Amino acid sequence: MKEKKVFTYQEIKQKMVNYCVYQDRCHQEVERKMEEFVLIPEARDEILLYLIQERFLDEERFTRSYIRGKFYIKHWGKIKISLHLKQKGITEKLMNKCMDEIQEEDYIQQIYVYLEKLLFLPEKVNNPQEKKKAISFLLRKGYEYEKILNVINNLLCI
Repeated sequence: MKEKKVFTYQEIKQKMVNYCVYQDRCHQEVERKMEEFVLIPEARDEILLYLIQERFLDEERFTRSYIRGKFYIKHWGKIKISLHLKQKGITEKLMNKCMDEIQEEDYIQQIYVYLEKLLFLPEKVNNPQEKKKAISFLLRKGYEYEKILNVINNLLCI
């Protein structure tokens, strides 16, 4: 088993502040990080409370930042983003509240972008096998089946 690091309370507190300042974190990540240090439960709770009160640790800010990053940088769909947030211990209510970080027009446009790349030749748009592969790809990226079909139908009408 890995040896836990021994630091003073103030050093650990500062390390946790730095950890949270570097990147938005959720409670689960901060608690896991604190397991690396030798801390009594009261000290752990006190550091957590300090991080929350001073807004170094903010679950809503983390969730909004995570959603923006995963959609606008990695181009994940809402389903995949939600699954990953659940794994990080984020509540359904908070996820739903923060999904407004993704503009609906941008969301639909990203589906168009993927489909135009995947079905760029006219013969591919009408090929059921190619359409199935494109739909499967978008489902793995976390997009909703109904929205994918709507975009495909719009592409067929053009």
